[in-house]
Amino acid sequence: MLAKPVFPMSLYSLLDFEIYILIVCFCILNWLFYRFFLKDVSEERHESIRQQFASLIRHVTILSLLFTLYTLSLAAMDTSSLLQKMTPYLASFTFFSGAFIFVKCFRLVVLQYLFLGSIRAGVPMLLVNIFSLLLSLIIIFWSLSRFFGIDLTPVLATSAAFSIILGLALQDTLGNLFAGIALQMDKTFEIDDWLEIQNGLIKITGKVKELSWRSTVLLGFNDELITLPNKLVAACQVSNFSRDKEPIIRGQIFRLPFRVDYTKAKELIELAISQISDVRGVPPPFAYIQDVTENWVAIKAVYYIDDYGKQFVVGDKVYERIMQALKQNGFDLAHQTIIYSDVKAAEVVQQISSESNPP
Repeated sequence: MLAKPVFPMSLYSLLDFEIYILIVCFCILNWLFYRFFLKDVSEERHESIRQQFASLIRHVTILSLLFTLYTLSLAAMDTSSLLQKMTPYLASFTFFSGAFIFVKCFRLVVLQYLFLGSIRAGVPMLLVNIFSLLLSLIIIFWSLSRFFGIDLTPVLATSAAFSIILGLALQDTLGNLFAGIALQMDKTFEIDDWLEIQNGLIKITGKVKELSWRSTVLLGFNDELITLPNKLVAACQVSNFSRDKEPIIRGQIFRLPFRVDYTKAKELIELAISQISDVRGVPPPFAYIQDVTENWVAIKAVYYIDDYGKQFVVGDKVYERIMQALKQNGFDLAHQTIIYSDVKAAEVVQQISSESNPP
């Protein structure tokens, strides 16, 4: 009879059928959470979560195969020296496969929890990646200490000095990392939010596409990618135009001749704007007299929209509809009128005449 090797006896005691069942149940609970609590997320978010579960199923299948081979090898290892040599390796592969699935399941829990708090948009992967990294390091250190008997105290003591040197060398990177974490903890913005970032006299506008370890990536009006360091975003004034139930207010000015019926003009402007589907009905659009001069009456049209990114398209529709409505009802836009004194007028006429009839 061949005896079981000493390595890794503690690993053998951990790899039992109950642990395997718990991991599988953890995966099923993840799926149930998705089915019952994340029904209202967008199709893009559904696709992202489905891909995560498809990957999880593949790894569970691999774990099941490894666990089956390990169980059969463990039962027959006393009869074969080859199996006795292979069993520790199968046990190690099975353990690390299960640990990988454990981390992946917790990653899915964090991802779905963040989705639950941000159903309208997506979530940045920064917090998810940080959580996965920390959990993976904990499992690796615990495994080295538990199964391989490695004393990590000298390693940690040596790494303290190394960490100081590394921290000094990576000040900017670490600053961007913690600034990104702070932005997410404060919920300053979410994925797909429209932002205006004021950096001194420079204003940067774009839609948030991703928040990474180092930078915040925006998509501008012309589909250009704008990459900003997280420290810069955290230090600047950030205006968010995508908050729920907070419409975007926009307006245009129309100058009409001084003696027009401005009451009817305001009614026509309000009616024209209300017929545009991209303009919110509540609050309703309105028009008011903003300025009066000897040449014109300036009427400002004010309306509300939901999508900050469509403001120029909607503005074009507003101009077109209002101009058409005013023209159909006999309203013309005002023209600039310049009034000269008699002497000044004579000088202007003489100058024009001399330019048109040179000697």
